[in-house]
This record gives sequence, C-alpha cells and structure tokens, in this order.
Amino acid sequence: MVDIWTPEKRSWVMSRIRGKNTKPEMTVRSLLHGLGYRFTVNGPKNRRLPGKPDIVLPKHRALVLVHGCFWHGHEGCKHFRLPKTRVAWWREKIRKNRERDARNLAALEALGWNVVVVWECRVRPVALRESLAEELASRISGREEESAMVAEEAAVYGVPAP
Repeated sequence: MVDIWTPEKRSWVMSRIRGKNTKPEMTVRSLLHGLGYRFTVNGPKNRRLPGKPDIVLPKHRALVLVHGCFWHGHEGCKHFRLPKTRVAWWREKIRKNRERDARNLAALEALGWNVVVVWECRVRPVALRESLAEELASRISGREEESAMVAEEAAVYGVPAP
C-alpha cells in the first residue's frame, strides 16, 4: 500500500512525535514522586548511561524505562499494531528498536543497575495505576524477586526470566 501523504507532510507528522516527557513518562514520574522517590530526568547519569534512561534513581541504583507499546513492539498488546502502509519498513524499524532495547537492558544490568521497564499500556488505565505504583516500589527497592513486569519484559525481549 502506498503512503497517503506526501514526503513533506509525513516528515511534519513524524516530527511531532515526542521522545521525552510523554504522557506515560510523566505519569510514572508522578507516581514515583508520590511514593517519595527522588530521581533525575536530565541529569548527567541519564545522558551517560546506555540508552539514556528516562528516569534515574541514583540512591536506589535503579532506572525506569518507560516504553511506548507501538515504538518498542509490545507483542500481544492492543496498542501495538503495525501500520498498513510500508509494512516491511515498520517491521524492520520495530525489530531494530527491540534489538537496541535488549542491548541497552543487558548493558545497564551489567553495570549493576536495577532496571525497571514500564509499558505504556500499564500506565494508561487509571485502574491499574495503584497496582503499578506498588509494583514500582517493590521493584526499585529490590524486594520482589519476580513480578508480572519482569516476566513480561523477558518474554518480549526473548531473554530468560530471572
């Protein structure tokens, strides 16, 4: 199927997609702040770490990565569906994003960081936010060995669950 917009219009539309300060990211920050956590968003640690994590909690040696279901290829999620135009291009784009995410996740864990991945679909429904807040607190403090978030991350990135 051919793109319905001109290259100029497509470029303009794509330029409007934000990579930082998205609604899911802002919601997670608000949850963390409400739980009493202090974190950095644009600090020097954020920029030097692999993948430039969204949220760094230096005191807890923890990182939070907020992944959009579409851009990071969240399999089985209702928010992830390949566009009907340029399917091969999008499939390759999402594949590369997922490979990069897996490399960054492994590198961050090798550096000793506790990495928490939060998917957009866990943040959107207000009903899930309370359970997400509890889960974030236990994951950041390291109290919880394995959770639904960990198992989900492992399944999506093709790595064995801890």
